[in-house]
Amino acid sequence: MTDTLRPAETAVPDAAPDSPQKLKRSIGVVGGTLLTLSCVTPASTLFVVVPDLFGSLGTATALTIAIGSLLCVAVAFCYSELGTLIPSAGGEYAMVSTLAGRLAGWLVFVLSLLVVMIVPPVIAMGTADYLEPVLHLDASAAGAAVMLLATLAGLLDLRANAWITGVFLVLEVIAAAVVAVLGFAHAERGPGSLAAMEVAGADGRPDTVTALLVVSGLAVALFITQGFSTAVYLSEELENPRRTVARTVLATLAISTVIILVPVVAITLGAPDLAALTGGDIGSMVTAWSHTAVGTFVSLCVALAIINAGIVMVIQNSRVLFASARDRAWPEPVNALFSRLGRFGSPWVATLAVGVPGAALCYVDLDTLYGVTGVSVTGMYLLVAVAALLSRRGTHRHTRAWRMPLWPAVPALLIVVLAYILTQQEPVHLLWTGGITAAATLYWALYLRPRPHTRWLVTLPEDARA
Repeated sequence: MTDTLRPAETAVPDAAPDSPQKLKRSIGVVGGTLLTLSCVTPASTLFVVVPDLFGSLGTATALTIAIGSLLCVAVAFCYSELGTLIPSAGGEYAMVSTLAGRLAGWLVFVLSLLVVMIVPPVIAMGTADYLEPVLHLDASAAGAAVMLLATLAGLLDLRANAWITGVFLVLEVIAAAVVAVLGFAHAERGPGSLAAMEVAGADGRPDTVTALLVVSGLAVALFITQGFSTAVYLSEELENPRRTVARTVLATLAISTVIILVPVVAITLGAPDLAALTGGDIGSMVTAWSHTAVGTFVSLCVALAIINAGIVMVIQNSRVLFASARDRAWPEPVNALFSRLGRFGSPWVATLAVGVPGAALCYVDLDTLYGVTGVSVTGMYLLVAVAALLSRRGTHRHTRAWRMPLWPAVPALLIVVLAYILTQQEPVHLLWTGGITAAATLYWALYLRPRPHTRWLVTLPEDARA
């Protein structure tokens, strides 16, 4: 690609007197891992997103998630190398802009913005289902309330949020463990059923799950473990990011895969019949395996996990907007607003800008949100893989960073696989995502590209450059 940025060490002009304040390096590996794991939110993903996969893939759900997790290992390698090479709160767009060019970075920013705006309300809308044992709520209203609560929490100090989310994370891991133990203890079928590739049809009879359906489901499977990338968004607030980013990314992916995949296998084996598995009502299965009190406990843990996920995702998303304003992506009045820090050191205007619209998105059709998110995540990973393929050119070859094994084979193979997955997605979801990307490209052509010295100046914090 052309129009590539100068090396990160020389791309940033001297700070102006009115330049945005800097984020504080206040968390270590433990705090960063707690926040990142909470963003993956394994239990809420298990109870909110996985049931939809059961509905379309049946017994092939565990296999699809396992394949998606293997793909995510390659993605995590790319994030680990790029996140230590270019530790910026901008995450994907800072990495891609620096290595593949400003236009590619802008497009990955738009895709990441779609993901970070859509994922929190998707998760938040599951709150009502799991509060049902104690309180009846409308799904959209409950989701909006969770988003507003998460926005308020996101205004606090990051260190405080790390411990809040850590406590909630323990509860959701306990809930996932209870489901796994109960599922295995009440197994109705053998391990061979995991490869049976069956789903209950409309008439209740088994239908075969085709390989194309599995490939199509990989976009959602990638979304299920997507939160491990949060470590790169927090890289400006992690102590010693050259070491901690890679450790956090890889450890989070490994832990979250176990927390999600083991209960999925247990549910597949323990579901009373294929129709119950396809129905995806995990709460009812837990109650049937135990009794109402256990089902209520698990449901409340999941509800807390969803709130936890909302808090962490709002924190992550606000950092993306903060970084985009610091890098002059918008007209100057907008940049000034998004780059403001509050008394707790958090970008409070950017936090409100992602939290309040997230509450509104809780009233949008859920299938559309799932589809657009899957396409956006896949496209974003594809561009990150392209940047990883270019990460050892010129001065970047000698920059201190964690380096992935099997380069360049890993990013090259990942590009091919992700491109194929995109071709298997629903046309309407491709059109929605493509239309938004086209509008963003027009903004780039008319506003950002003609102003190369004053707009979209991707930067690194001074201590990272040093």
